[in-house]
Amino acid sequence: MIAEASIVLGLLVTVLFASWLVGRVRGPSGDRRESRKRHEAATEREPPVDIGDVRTVAIEEFTTHHSGERHAVCKVEGFVVFVEDLPDGLEETDVIGVKVLSFNRGHTSASARFLERA
Repeated sequence: MIAEASIVLGLLVTVLFASWLVGRVRGPSGDRRESRKRHEAATEREPPVDIGDVRTVAIEEFTTHHSGERHAVCKVEGFVVFVEDLPDGLEETDVIGVKVLSFNRGHTSASARFLERA
């Protein structure tokens, strides 16, 4: 009985290890590869906004900042802009005015402050 359990456990460990090894050899999934390609392209281009720019953008989705504050995720020519200081009642697809405040370290996204509903 114990010998059979050892064999089954050994086979299970072998299958799990082989699955992990195949994943490592094949590389990241298609989604991860595509995400990495988009990130690399973003680091190679100049941002389409400058600090101080006032833009009209549509809210694509909401996210929670590490501070716990709710931010809107918007895009300008595919460039991600996180908008803070949001009033209550905003929804996805709402169009708002924002002022660009800063860039992240790699200039692949920006932070902006909510100004008004457009």
